[in-house]
Amino acid sequence: MKTSKFLSITALCLLFTTLYSCKSNNTENAVENKTDISADKLSQIKSLGFSTDNIRKVGEGYLVEGDILLTEDNLTETSTGANLNIAETEQYRTTNVVKSLPRVVTISVTNLPQVYSDAVNTMISRYNSLGLRLTFQRASGSAKGNIDIVGFNEGPSGGFITLGSSGFPTSSGAPFNQVKMNTNAAAYGANPNLLYLASVLQHEVGHCIGFRHTDYMNRAFSCGSSGAGNEGASNVGAVRIPGTPSSPDAASFMLACSNGGNRTFNANDVIAMNYLYK
Repeated sequence: MKTSKFLSITALCLLFTTLYSCKSNNTENAVENKTDISADKLSQIKSLGFSTDNIRKVGEGYLVEGDILLTEDNLTETSTGANLNIAETEQYRTTNVVKSLPRVVTISVTNLPQVYSDAVNTMISRYNSLGLRLTFQRASGSAKGNIDIVGFNEGPSGGFITLGSSGFPTSSGAPFNQVKMNTNAAAYGANPNLLYLASVLQHEVGHCIGFRHTDYMNRAFSCGSSGAGNEGASNVGAVRIPGTPSSPDAASFMLACSNGGNRTFNANDVIAMNYLYK
């Protein structure tokens, strides 16, 4: 997710793995860095339906559209499900979701300040309060969890700053295994707000278990004109979740850009969560 110098925050989605880049109008676009990406690779990413604007090469792959991490596996995997693009603001999931339910997903926190760890506990409580067959708990001791929350330090660039990032589930049904959170003071301030951190974590974990942005068809809904555009179905899929609204849903936790504050599940998010994991 990224935050812009203006007032909006955008969240990023990743193929198997999504990186949550929030912006805070505050948007979630990554810093442009195409110099180390070949023309063939850019063409491949574009052919999958992802924008190559502001694309960046990172250690795990390619960060696109603010908070979506595309790995090499993501780029070569064949889609196995239908891609339904129906309305602009309904909840969408990826083709891959977490399998083998009921399932407990463990969460670890590696080398992050205490407030991030506390925010992870809040995020876990929010998910577990839904009474789903997919639940979360902290990993034991120093063990690495199914999802590891790690830090990176990156300042603003081009008026935006990335808040966090993550990816999508694997084809075998495992959640994406990492969420990255920005520890730079420009992202959350010198004294990060726990509920704000928990909201970004909640969004990024949403990507890890298969959710795309609620407004993926037109990110301008939450990001403003600077974030306008269709993120594309790609081979990761954009499958509409039945029962979610076809009209704008301003409070969804999976909107592409964050509002810069506390945002948790709204009623339609709960419908979507129940549809996938009840």
